[in-house]
Amino acid sequence: MNPNSISNYARAVELPAHLALIAVLIAEMSVQGLDYRRVITKVKVTPKKPRGRAQRGHFGGYPQVVLDLGA
Repeated sequence: MNPNSISNYARAVELPAHLALIAVLIAEMSVQGLDYRRVITKVKVTPKKPRGRAQRGHFGGYPQVVLDLGA
């Protein structure tokens, strides 16, 4: 997850159901003595692509088109 998403959820009153379910399942596996880390490492996770026009190193991307004026 994006660190900003985690911060946003921390300020919210409710946690999305899918994240709450994951947290409860991991906690129960731990209480039962199961190694949840070993199970999680079996899942191949591919990072999500950023949405919008943002480019690495540029906050918010380039909001205006760069014009080539031939100068």
